Amino acid sequence: MLEKLDLTKTLEKDEYKEKMLKLAPQIGKLQRECKDLGIPIMIAFEGYDAAGKGVQISELIKALDPRGFEVHAVKTETKEESMHPFLWRFWTKMPAKGRIAIYDSSWYRKVLIDRFDKRTKKNELAKAYDSICAFEEMLTADGMVLIKIFLTIDKKEQKKRFKKLLSSKETAWRVGEDDKKRNKEFEEYQAINEEMLLRTDTEYAPWNIVEAVDKRFATAKIYAVVAKILEEKVAAVKEQKEAAKQAAARMAQTPCAPEQETAGHDRRMGETTLSKVDLSLAYTKEEYKERLSELQKRIEKLHGELYRRRIPVVLGFEGWDAGGKGGAIKRLTEKMDPRGYVVHPTASPNDIERQHHYLWRFWTDMPKAGHVTIFDRTWYGRVMVERIEGFCTKQEWQRAYKEINSMERDLSDAGTIVLKFWMQIDKDEQERRFKARQENPEKQWKITDEDWRNREKWDQYEEAVNEMLIRTSTPYAPWVVVEGNNKYYARIKVLETVVNAIEERLKD
Repeated sequence: MLEKLDLTKTLEKDEYKEKMLKLAPQIGKLQRECKDLGIPIMIAFEGYDAAGKGVQISELIKALDPRGFEVHAVKTETKEESMHPFLWRFWTKMPAKGRIAIYDSSWYRKVLIDRFDKRTKKNELAKAYDSICAFEEMLTADGMVLIKIFLTIDKKEQKKRFKKLLSSKETAWRVGEDDKKRNKEFEEYQAINEEMLLRTDTEYAPWNIVEAVDKRFATAKIYAVVAKILEEKVAAVKEQKEAAKQAAARMAQTPCAPEQETAGHDRRMGETTLSKVDLSLAYTKEEYKERLSELQKRIEKLHGELYRRRIPVVLGFEGWDAGGKGGAIKRLTEKMDPRGYVVHPTASPNDIERQHHYLWRFWTDMPKAGHVTIFDRTWYGRVMVERIEGFCTKQEWQRAYKEINSMERDLSDAGTIVLKFWMQIDKDEQERRFKARQENPEKQWKITDEDWRNREKWDQYEEAVNEMLIRTSTPYAPWVVVEGNNKYYARIKVLETVVNAIEERLKD
């Protein structure tokens, strides 16, 4: 494919100036419109060494307000980055709504240079491609503009540019032995690039191939590509906003239809995941103390082994209000080294978090190798509270199952132990705990009016939870339903599950 391109294309100086006089102001205007409309933009530059990625990025940003973009040079992973899933460093460099992030090389390094240099193993390649495509699909589905630009030159032109760079002390540092090797084995590296282009050229994130032998031609083409994509996105968002405005106006003038019975009252004639839970399971206080002591000693020892073996752990806790999440987390961590774990209580997203993809705030808190991160409430809020309270659209929460599974798969592929706990209690037990909290001055802070309001939607939440458990419990990130009416039993089950999972991993 790449060898068939016409690399002789050029643009004369006068024609170039004429094009840029129109394109540069257009891109500046589109940047302002994207900012006003809250459209985030990612522009990824890939291509051969010496094809001009740095030069073309410098040319592109001349048309942009420097307060609205950031350029990321993607090189070999740092030590910190290597201790996370490979997409972590790109989630942490993601632009907020209305801003632009430009990448000099990108997440494709994993399947290009790292593959050529044998840092990406053969058995990792298919998973890396799956992760990249899932990453791009979830971002674009959420409104991200993703522009992928591939700069191409031939072997002869590359060698010529290397020679010019090496001829000067000021630029010779830019050509390393790895660059020379890729030129020497150009055909092999070209085949790797062609495979990448074919496997990741999608409807939601297509590649734009730029013939880069002539600098002016390449610059003008990049400007035209960026302008066209941003113009189409701005028009689409404006159209969506206008349609939403008109729909809201029509609804305001239309009498409300009688409220229909929710599916939760008649849909499940048989058993559900939660209905099968045996909430009578219990331990006596003596049994609890004995088991707790033994399990905490084991977790203390295992925690040190996790650090030594550099195995990360992610534990997510969900459940009914007053379901016992806090008590289970406290007993789990009491004997663990506080330097090796962190507990994140998840609240409603703040203003900064709302400016990003909903998974962004969780990716930024994922543990590095050898550490444990515990989430008290998690990314599953998307398919529970946000779904039920109308904080996201039906389309958004329905696609979230796939997006969440993809994120957890990335964690697992990077060696992370992922466990998710649903703390299950019945409605009567919840009411008893609520009243006990109200009557105890030291625990009154735990109960709010919102907790009582949520009880009124118990059936809706139960339906959402059952669907969540079915659609997102996987071999690599299983859900564990914890029978929680008896707090002693619940805490022991959580500890036993974590201990068993770690011990099983350490056998590998």
